[in-house]
Amino acid sequence: MDRIIAVGSDHAAFKMKETVKKYLQSFGYEVKDYGTFSEEPVDYPDIIHPLAKDVNDGKIKKAVILCGSGIGVSITANKYPYVRCALCCSPELAKLSRQHNDANILAMSGRFISEKEALQMVDNFLNTEFERGRHQKRIEKIPIKS
Repeated sequence: MDRIIAVGSDHAAFKMKETVKKYLQSFGYEVKDYGTFSEEPVDYPDIIHPLAKDVNDGKIKKAVILCGSGIGVSITANKYPYVRCALCCSPELAKLSRQHNDANILAMSGRFISEKEALQMVDNFLNTEFERGRHQKRIEKIPIKS
């Protein structure tokens, strides 16, 4: 399961998603692509809800999602109690999202970062371990308990 990574994007980030997908596959990851599959306009919640639900339910361990800004997809994904989606704009933030927040979804912009930055963020996200320790109790306080 650790070698399965989900990806999803809207039309604005379709090209970047495809780049990320090929990059992941080149390292032997199995990629579960939730869409979109072209640059035809779509509504990002239609793609992100099924992906985030699968992460929330433990069917997928990690995911990378994109839209034009990264904002809409991250807001949507974070509606699920056990999703910790981090919108990152630099490799350093992607690393910290894992170290301190145990992020399970990386959200990125398809329009405001370079391909090189995106792939560095993916590397940091996938290759950085959660530090636990003082961060663990904070993570446990994130989901709203009803």
